[in-house]
Amino acid sequence: MTSSLYIHIPFCAAKCNYCSFNSCVGLESLQERYVKVVCSELLQGSARSEQEGLTTVFLGGGTPTLLSTSLLKQILSMCFSSFIISKDTEISIEANPGTVDRDKLTSLLENGVNRLSIGVQSFNDQELKTIGRIHSASEAIKIVETAKEVGFNNLSLDLMYGLPGQSAKSWQTSLEVAVSLGVKHLSLYQLTVEEQTPLESLIRRETLQLPEDNEIEVMDEITAECTAAAGFSQYEISNYAQLGYQSRHNMTYWENRDYFGVGAGAVSCINGTRRKNIANPERYCCLLETGQSTVIEEETLEFDASFRETVIMGLRLNRGVSLPILEKRYGILLEKYYGKVLQQLFTDGMLEKKAGFLRLSDKGRPFANRVMAELV
Repeated sequence: MTSSLYIHIPFCAAKCNYCSFNSCVGLESLQERYVKVVCSELLQGSARSEQEGLTTVFLGGGTPTLLSTSLLKQILSMCFSSFIISKDTEISIEANPGTVDRDKLTSLLENGVNRLSIGVQSFNDQELKTIGRIHSASEAIKIVETAKEVGFNNLSLDLMYGLPGQSAKSWQTSLEVAVSLGVKHLSLYQLTVEEQTPLESLIRRETLQLPEDNEIEVMDEITAECTAAAGFSQYEISNYAQLGYQSRHNMTYWENRDYFGVGAGAVSCINGTRRKNIANPERYCCLLETGQSTVIEEETLEFDASFRETVIMGLRLNRGVSLPILEKRYGILLEKYYGKVLQQLFTDGMLEKKAGFLRLSDKGRPFANRVMAELV
């Protein structure tokens, strides 16, 4: 049963040099048309779905808050009129500093948004400039303070470490600023240099240099110490939360449950079939307006592949993957399926069972990618 909805808004004020997401700059004239088409897809999707109510809605991008207040209200209104949404539904939106003010934040809150995910990345102005962000540290602090003033309680910040020119000390400073703002959730990502991005070109030409591995290890230690001291618990490889403030929407992905995606480049996974919309926003609009399918990729996972994917995704969580749920869903015994491979990971101390969950051990967590590769 699909209980999570993702809506992709691809528009950005500027393209960061590390970004490989489906986002675009300079298409302001398309925004009104795009929102109309998204609302049409929402309506079509709700008519096809078996409705028992949404537990999460997530507007991501891109920068959703680049849209005007009236356009955002149109999308939210369509969500509420087309789907069953309760007062307990987690409704999140991604926002970047400089794209929201007090009035827009107030409108979002009044129209149902109850969780704000803010893309800060760093509280160091030089680091922000290096990665192509167009806001300052002070603007990032301001958006958090304003959001709290208008009534947002559930606030999440995205930060990145391993940035070019970044030191362990500057990473610690960014973390300390973040926790001092009283937010409830932190997404802390190590920079991944994606192919065919401007950042990849700059690093290849040695115009920019990444921190050494030993510096990254110190940053990881600082992360563990700083978050724990501030009352955050790590619940997923890159995510930390105060008690009760885990991202319920992202848990849908990590538990490999069904979700419905709307918008250019959005992905849906329903009853074991994964569908991806065309990424080009203008082409996406044209196809829907002429009654054609926007799906350009469709894949139905084989039973075994779905089982393995559920194991791998679940291991991203600190608690691990639930063995009773895994067996009920697939009717497969873990030990029998993986045999000697799994036993060796137990013997090496990489994995452990605890309270009905299979999880990475403290020893295995630094080698998560290697362990998952053994099980894929």
